[in-house]
Amino acid sequence: MGRRLDDAARTIEAHGIGGAKDLPISPELAIAGAVAALTISFTVLALAWRTPRYASSARGPRGGHPLPDGLQRVVDSAAWRGGLRVVGLLFFGWAALAAVAGQDLLTNPFFGMFYVWWWVGLVPASLLLGPVWKAVSPVRTFHLLLAKVSGSQPGSGVLVYPARLGYWPAALGLFAFVWLELVYPYSTELGPVRLWASVYVAVMLLGGALFGDTWFERADPFEVYSSLVAKLSVWGKAGGRVVVRSPLANLATTEARPGLVAVVAVLFGSTGFDSFRESPTWVRFLLGTDAIASRDWAATLADNIALVVFCGGVGLLFALGTMLTGVGHGQRRLLLPGQFAHTMIPIIVGYIAAHYLSYWLEVGQDTLIKASDPLSTGADYLGTGDWSVNYWLSYHPTLLANLKVLGVVLGHVVAVVAAHDRAIALLPKRHQLTGQLPLLLLMVFFTAGGLFLLFAA
Repeated sequence: MGRRLDDAARTIEAHGIGGAKDLPISPELAIAGAVAALTISFTVLALAWRTPRYASSARGPRGGHPLPDGLQRVVDSAAWRGGLRVVGLLFFGWAALAAVAGQDLLTNPFFGMFYVWWWVGLVPASLLLGPVWKAVSPVRTFHLLLAKVSGSQPGSGVLVYPARLGYWPAALGLFAFVWLELVYPYSTELGPVRLWASVYVAVMLLGGALFGDTWFERADPFEVYSSLVAKLSVWGKAGGRVVVRSPLANLATTEARPGLVAVVAVLFGSTGFDSFRESPTWVRFLLGTDAIASRDWAATLADNIALVVFCGGVGLLFALGTMLTGVGHGQRRLLLPGQFAHTMIPIIVGYIAAHYLSYWLEVGQDTLIKASDPLSTGADYLGTGDWSVNYWLSYHPTLLANLKVLGVVLGHVVAVVAAHDRAIALLPKRHQLTGQLPLLLLMVFFTAGGLFLLFAA
């Protein structure tokens, strides 16, 4: 049991966040305000938003404003694309140096680069810059170099990627990552994390050789993750050009492929589980049940079951909420979850921002400091070794609490807008409002549950 508690403490130190101490406001008031915001938003939309503005089964999403020709040429240039690939390779090389030659200590910057910069950092980077992982992905660069050496085309493999697979491989990859981070008891030991990263690179390169670039677009968990979050950025594509447009219009371009619901369920469910596993209720359950407290494997099994329940539960509830509506002639009810799955993306981004805000800012700074000494020898290669972490945000807990609650509420309000626009584009007229009620109730439940877990952590 002692080793179990030690591992838990190390895990929280590595990638946990502060819980209730970060939120010195009334949870009841926050939840009530969030529910009121969703209800008012839906009422206003029902009265004022009668025709689809972003999603239309006939015309598709609006195009947006194209970049000036000069800037477009820069973005399309080989030098620009090559520069981004170099950035990805430099990140990969520095992380690999720390992973392979560094010491198995929590001061090794590889943990922060893996759990903080790569996983959490993809969200703000994709919101600001678009699908950034697609541009800098080192596995894509390795695939391109291998294709050039072998004389093959990187865009096509020896096989055609099966359409029925959709995003399912990415969903499995995302689940494998959150399992490593949140459930595996040795997630802060260098060997297992290094092995996970090695398997990821190997699987991506093998898949790229078999299926070409389509494999990365559909199966790379981090590219799919980044590209979905980027749907909330102002950067899009139309007619082969980069365009600037409303994030809601960009969000409406999300393609409903098999496995999309599983992807959003894993992203949202795992973040909820991360809060739940730090709640007093779950901790008391693990420590207070003799059959669990006396055995490390029993606690790990309980965490595994809880993670599956959270991810699977989110997916099942979302599917149920979208299918409990009337459909028109020729419409298939089973397709509705995929057609509405993009509405979960703002919720995911809002909850990740709320859950990981202080963690990303503070542990991210600490990682930059440690990155200057990848081998833990006392070196200062990047000149950041004598920097100190700025805890300004944590020293203003009321502001931090308000930002976290605002993130959750804003994410759900944007989701309500996106769901309303899609509903009036897809559903028969008589079901356009009443058909949204099950999904609205589900979003109210997600909002209240998300805030409750955020306060309970």
